[in-house]
Amino acid sequence: MADAHKEFMDVFPVIAEELLAHLRSLNIPQNAIEWFDRSMRHNVLGGKMNRGLTVAETLRILKRGEPLTKEEIFKANLLGWCIEWLQAFFLVSDDIMDNSKTRRGQPCWYRVEGVNMVAINDAFILESAIYFFLKKHFKKDDYYVDLIELFHETTYQTELGQLLDLITAPEDDVDLSKFSIQKHAFIVVYKTAYYSFYLPVALAMHMAGVKDEAAFKQAESILLPLGEYFQVQDDYLDCYGNPATIGKIGTDIEDNKCSWLINQALAKATPEQRKVLDENYGHREEVNVIAVKEVYVEIGVEGLFKTYEEESYNRINALIAKVDHPLLSQDVFTSFMKRIYKRTK
Repeated sequence: MADAHKEFMDVFPVIAEELLAHLRSLNIPQNAIEWFDRSMRHNVLGGKMNRGLTVAETLRILKRGEPLTKEEIFKANLLGWCIEWLQAFFLVSDDIMDNSKTRRGQPCWYRVEGVNMVAINDAFILESAIYFFLKKHFKKDDYYVDLIELFHETTYQTELGQLLDLITAPEDDVDLSKFSIQKHAFIVVYKTAYYSFYLPVALAMHMAGVKDEAAFKQAESILLPLGEYFQVQDDYLDCYGNPATIGKIGTDIEDNKCSWLINQALAKATPEQRKVLDENYGHREEVNVIAVKEVYVEIGVEGLFKTYEEESYNRINALIAKVDHPLLSQDVFTSFMKRIYKRTK
């Protein structure tokens, strides 16, 4: 996969220069161009790039061994970069809303000296760049409108998930009665699964010439549960993962997050345990975090997750085994499962 990663990374300087050349053609003052360039590099680069890499990987599977042309490789990777630009738009905005301090081991963009709330407009520009790329490289393709609609719909879905997340679990107003397993499921499907799992595969399907709505529905029926499972893993690793392995210190308890763990605990807590959770969840002192984790131990939340993981693995593999659409391949979905099953980071 080293070649696939290199192919992907080689596209970034090409399309970054296209954007900067476009700005220069508008006679925008140089300091604004330099600002945008800095914002783009700070916010688009630095992640694991899994979403972006998935587009070309999926297209190769859908082509069933037929080698991709240079143009197909470039365009698939360009669509992958569009997802990374979308992610950058989400993260810059999310960090402001959450009052976060760091992202990917560096200060959040709005916390960089001199940026502050200009970051809101920078986020808008990052999103708009997606449609610049699509128009420049796909306007003559018969699936151009499909790409635009898919990006708009996915953005809308993610924003709905973010809305429910923000109003269910504000950091400054802890109220565990607002939490529920159903709300958690909606948040993770809309805030994570659509753009992280469905979007890259659907983009590759459009490039592969898939037109049948039934194929997209079948893909969605597997990719959304995969995305939900992935986010539940994230919730688990936030509490039980090794910070050296996952690259961050988990703070879901302190941040009053509507996570899978707290919802499982709330569903099974005795009145005494519920009182401990109400008094300690969403508070920043170590003694509060320890109290919550002790309730997790009493309830056996770690064991509940292990059971959930095995059940999800079996349930999703059963769905994959039923993939029978001639334009799809089970390999698209098994590659996701292999990547995330029992992951530690």
